Amino acid sequence: MRNDKGNIVLTEAVYYILLSLYTPMHGYGIMQNVTELSKGRVNLAAGTLYGAINTLLAKGFIIPLPGESNSRKKEYEITNEGKEVVMNEIERLGELIINGEKIMGGK
Repeated sequence: MRNDKGNIVLTEAVYYILLSLYTPMHGYGIMQNVTELSKGRVNLAAGTLYGAINTLLAKGFIIPLPGESNSRKKEYEITNEGKEVVMNEIERLGELIINGEKIMGGK
């Protein structure tokens, strides 16, 4: 989904996945980090996480890191394009807050 500026609008889960990958980590670490960052509000099932990872890989927002050949744990890291998407989302969310506060009288 895109907003009127042509920027990608992220789901909360994808936003937290991308934030998590500013530090390289594997799937289970991502799941734990997302739960921690969201204060337990977002709990990713493995299928949901790996579906999102495949989409993010295809879009070039994250990359797999080379790992040990005998390790099943694949680590991922956010790309510069992924970082740009996160920054755009932060700006978009900030605008939502500003508009809400204007209408609600600063409450």
